[in-house]
Amino acid sequence: MVTYEQLLEAGVHFGHLTRKWNPAMAPYIFMERQNIHIIDLLKTQRMLEDACKAARQFARTGKKILFVGTKKQAKDILVDCATSVNMPYVTERWLGGMLTNFATVRNSVKKLQRLERMEQDGTVNLLQKKERLLIAREKEKLQKVLKGVIELNRLPGALYVVDIKKEHIAISEAMRLGIPTIAIVDTNSDPNLVDFPIPGNDDASKSIHIITQAITDAIKEGLAERKQEKEFEAPKREEDSLGEGKSAGEEEEREVEE
Repeated sequence: MVTYEQLLEAGVHFGHLTRKWNPAMAPYIFMERQNIHIIDLLKTQRMLEDACKAARQFARTGKKILFVGTKKQAKDILVDCATSVNMPYVTERWLGGMLTNFATVRNSVKKLQRLERMEQDGTVNLLQKKERLLIAREKEKLQKVLKGVIELNRLPGALYVVDIKKEHIAISEAMRLGIPTIAIVDTNSDPNLVDFPIPGNDDASKSIHIITQAITDAIKEGLAERKQEKEFEAPKREEDSLGEGKSAGEEEEREVEE
């Protein structure tokens, strides 16, 4: 569990200028200092714990959690954390309809995979220089936007978002489809738009890192629990199937005797 002191040291308590605040964040604001709102870290700590429990449960039940954060301070952190638990991510640009028009996005992914295969098997070398250049540019463009969702074959089970104001389209699409959301919510945003809001500074890299790492650790726990459950169930299923086979054999023997 992340301690109060760790949150304080990471600057999670620093909100935005008071004139930029969203009144819906009032319950999570401790005070204002030099025209800056200070977030109540006791509430942050408790709500981070709730968010971590949710993330662990999503992972334990086999759901994919899509990490979303396109601001400069969040990109590298989200890529590192998401890839460490084999989760999809969007850190360059959110394509409108990425969730609500998922089939179109999958077509773009298939196109990228096709272009990559052409490069790998040497087919691209049979084309003219101009065509090769166009394909290379298109592949680079698609890779930049879709790299983190290539393995996402179906809609994610949940979203983890840094800065819901900036990623408002992602939040809106998730709400429309009923996909649960976990997010860092700063003092300029509306926490009611998120299922599991975490009041905190969404601008400082230290703050983003400590919260994202906590969510990632929770996902790791959920994945480990899922693995243990599968390992426990495998021999049990085998035992049950053997038992069924034995019962059927005994039944056949009885029929022969009769």
